[in-house]
Amino acid sequence: MKKFWCLFSWFLLIAPTALAADGSGTIDTGDTAWVLISAALVFIMTPGLGFFYGGMVRSKNVLTTIMQSFFIVAMISVEWIILGYAMTFGTDIHGFIGSLDKIGLAGVGMQCLSGGTIPELAFVAFQCMFAVITPALITGAFAERVKFRAFCIFILLWAIFIYNPMAHWVWGGGFLAQLGALDFAGGLVIHILSGVSGLTLCLLIGKRRGLGKYPIIPHNMPMVVLGATLLWFGWFGFNAGSALGANALAASAFICSQAAAAAATVSWVLIEWFINGKPTVLGAASGCIAGLVAITPAAGFVAPLPALYIGAISGIVCYLAVAVCKSRLGYDDALDAFGIHGVGGTWGSIATGLWATVEVNPDGANGLFYGDAHLLMAQVISTVVAYALAIIGSVILYKIISLFTNFRVDADEEVVGLDINEHGERGYMQQTL
Repeated sequence: MKKFWCLFSWFLLIAPTALAADGSGTIDTGDTAWVLISAALVFIMTPGLGFFYGGMVRSKNVLTTIMQSFFIVAMISVEWIILGYAMTFGTDIHGFIGSLDKIGLAGVGMQCLSGGTIPELAFVAFQCMFAVITPALITGAFAERVKFRAFCIFILLWAIFIYNPMAHWVWGGGFLAQLGALDFAGGLVIHILSGVSGLTLCLLIGKRRGLGKYPIIPHNMPMVVLGATLLWFGWFGFNAGSALGANALAASAFICSQAAAAAATVSWVLIEWFINGKPTVLGAASGCIAGLVAITPAAGFVAPLPALYIGAISGIVCYLAVAVCKSRLGYDDALDAFGIHGVGGTWGSIATGLWATVEVNPDGANGLFYGDAHLLMAQVISTVVAYALAIIGSVILYKIISLFTNFRVDADEEVVGLDINEHGERGYMQQTL
């Protein structure tokens, strides 16, 4: 108990003192404003994801799906301030993890970020929103069948033991950064990690009851489009904000994001139209997200024309993963977390190794199409590492949590719906299956 009060006193006394620290750099108000606005844009993506996923499930599970994204905003924000930022951006320990010298944001405050033009607290806020949305993406894979208690425990542990280390390896000066891997805004750290973890969980948990016996279709397509639109809107902060300033690189990342999203929307709709005879709204919404996922790691390293190529290819590749591979392999990735984020992130990471050029970003590297194969090899190795961490880490966490609580709801609860059984509420006055 004495040790607890000592730690609590340290939190009260040391952390506030850090806010008054002075930095040696010069803070630029325009850059600071852009990063804070970008943080707000990324924030709105997670509630937007709740609408995107919520519209795709059955009406009896809409509140549960939205609640998962909404609650993650709060839970992971707390984790990030207390522990996540220190693990990710603390002093590097042998390339594997950040030290806890910044726990509780100790030593972090209004001073200028090292090597930057913004207060470090602005960077903390911006990165917090990345830490928030990443585990939220996983929820699409196991939608409509997981207990809220098990969900909370898994997401918190996943953020601590999987997201934080990977983010350090790539962005915090870890061994993948030392290898030369490039990930401008999260293809490796966010999309591959969440998509592959989602696939792993949906295989461990099993299929939704009734899948294949009767249609399980989106209950509210306007909600899906609203969610996709909020994601597209917020993604400009996601990618262009990663330039950490109101500068030319931000403008380049902005237009590359738009180019890839547009190209992927067109390519997904066209291939779906050709194969199935009808272009769907769900296909258009899925296509734009696929393009945004694919361009995320490359947004600050490639020119606009390659961004179009990356987006167009991602629309086709992700459509095939969702419409062909999933049905043939028989897994129940309910809302296509792996098909869009895992597959799209993988393609984007490899594409970065093909089209990156120092003409766009001198702090980057030249890819294969610009005469250097080293970057492509670094991207491939980093992708393999991300897959391994996501699979092994998710299996271990699932097994541990399953020792003391059921991960999946009971059969009767799943039939009635999670909204009533898990939260005691209904999304609508009149429910439909």
